[in-house]
Amino acid sequence: MKRFFECLVPVTACNLKCEYCYIIQQDRRKKKYASFEYDPVHIGKALSVNRLGGVSYISICGSGETLLQKDLCDIVLQILKQGHYVNITTNGTITKRFKQIIKMCSPAYLERLHFAFSFHYLELIRTNTIEIFFQNISMVRNAGCSFLVQINLYDKYMPHWNNIKEIVKKHTGSLPQVALTRNTYGKEITILTKRNQADYISIGKQMDSPLFDFTVKNFMIKRKEFCYAGDWSGKLDLATGILTGCYGAGIKQNIFKNIDKAIKFEAIGKNCIHKYCINSSHFLSLGVIPTLKTPTYAHLRDRKDAGWYSSNFRDFLTRKLSDDNDEYSLIKKKYINIKVRCIESYRYIRSVIKHYF
Repeated sequence: MKRFFECLVPVTACNLKCEYCYIIQQDRRKKKYASFEYDPVHIGKALSVNRLGGVSYISICGSGETLLQKDLCDIVLQILKQGHYVNITTNGTITKRFKQIIKMCSPAYLERLHFAFSFHYLELIRTNTIEIFFQNISMVRNAGCSFLVQINLYDKYMPHWNNIKEIVKKHTGSLPQVALTRNTYGKEITILTKRNQADYISIGKQMDSPLFDFTVKNFMIKRKEFCYAGDWSGKLDLATGILTGCYGAGIKQNIFKNIDKAIKFEAIGKNCIHKYCINSSHFLSLGVIPTLKTPTYAHLRDRKDAGWYSSNFRDFLTRKLSDDNDEYSLIKKKYINIKVRCIESYRYIRSVIKHYF
């Protein structure tokens, strides 16, 4: 695994309306579809193995329901053609998109495809789509894809917790993985619950979810180690081609505009601008901080006893980015730390001047 890209699709349309959705919390649910500035073939070429330096993990998620974006199937196909491994995060209800992807892709491509199914229990009941949700899981599983079922721990789910355990285990062979739900309504990010934190965590642990345990452990923990985000990983807007080293930090560049031009890969070092690692279960588990010992990405998500992952996909996601990348020398680390700190200071001063003048 040479690199990891978290790819965002700015589609805010969704057929569900979950109260805990951070997009709804931030009043960004505008029910709009993304407008891609480049066609799928161009996007695929922009993300070639040669250009990224090797086979990489590409994770795609929309601000709404990812699979409502009709262009997405063609984009996924082109990325798979490059030889990469791909994840699609979805609410699991858009049956026609699953059928379309399976029809378009060869068995070899499907073996490198993973779906992260978000189990929005109450909304699936309201929309009468629970059966469709599990049918679609069976469809992709039978096609040779790997998958994950995860549920947000939310207060209104707690009275249904035992029923949720039973229904997911019945249809998938194991319990769901659990995601900690953030409260982003105010200035401070907290856990979204009216219960005390100890009770909340205790209920989450009932699912025996490594993903939940890891997320809780790293929630609101400021990372001060040298981080290779920006070199080994990045956040990419699939609609525009804008790549940043992380969430707002590091080099900002359009990697789709000129695909003959080399991509600048450079770590952010000890200059994380956030209070904690956002999406730590992606970045930290894949090893962007090699000095931090973490479980593997596959360990946090796969239910090995139920065979959610194919052996090929599991082998790939038990690797760390440090397995296929060299760490910087001490001198280069010091240089990066000073350089990025200066760039971020300049950006801050420029934003202040722009705000007041």
